[in-house]
Amino acid sequence: MVKKSVIAVIPARGGSRRIPGKNLVEFAGRPLIAWTIEAALEAGLFERVLVSTDDERIAAAATAAGLEVPFLRDRCADDHATASEATITALAQAEKILDEQYETVVQLLPTCPLRNGRHINEAYDSFVRAGAPFQISCFRYGWMNPWWAVKLDDNMSPIPVFPEVKEKRSQDLPKLYCPTGAVWIARVAALQKAGSFYGPGHTFYPMDWKASVDIDERADLEMAQALHSLVSMR
Repeated sequence: MVKKSVIAVIPARGGSRRIPGKNLVEFAGRPLIAWTIEAALEAGLFERVLVSTDDERIAAAATAAGLEVPFLRDRCADDHATASEATITALAQAEKILDEQYETVVQLLPTCPLRNGRHINEAYDSFVRAGAPFQISCFRYGWMNPWWAVKLDDNMSPIPVFPEVKEKRSQDLPKLYCPTGAVWIARVAALQKAGSFYGPGHTFYPMDWKASVDIDERADLEMAQALHSLVSMR
């Protein structure tokens, strides 16, 4: 068994309901997954960048983007499998097929095309400094303030989710953060034991919200494309 330090895992299954073929959808002239592959390689941090997929087309796109795809995912590829489970499966396959065992894993979702190698390195530096077993990237809510969230009843009347703050000014309220799939990091042994990046002692790492955009639906894709166009014009 060859013991190594850091691996990046990009979990990219073939099935997607909200955006069919999401990981291969065109984003600024390239397949969506190619942007995450580029970011991982740009970081210069990893001894292996591994795309974990059950789909031959995604494997071909990863190869075209500069990676070897030594195997296809053998389980945890359906709608019910979490990204954590997919990454744990990839680590197990790397150990079994490649005879490689890693100390740290960085999970990079291919649905976050706007984070780059610098963001990955900054997140990893934070992880090392903190010394926690798990670190999950997040961003701070801005103009879309969840403190003002309401539910609507059948008559379209609002029911505040946080009624205790409805009379407070926004500047007097605590800052709130949302997790994003941009850069999740864990000690491999801790991840395998907990079965999730949300294991005991996990911490959050705040990132710029634009780099944190995580594409689930068409509206997310349109926003990410617009942000990319703005950055490219500068």
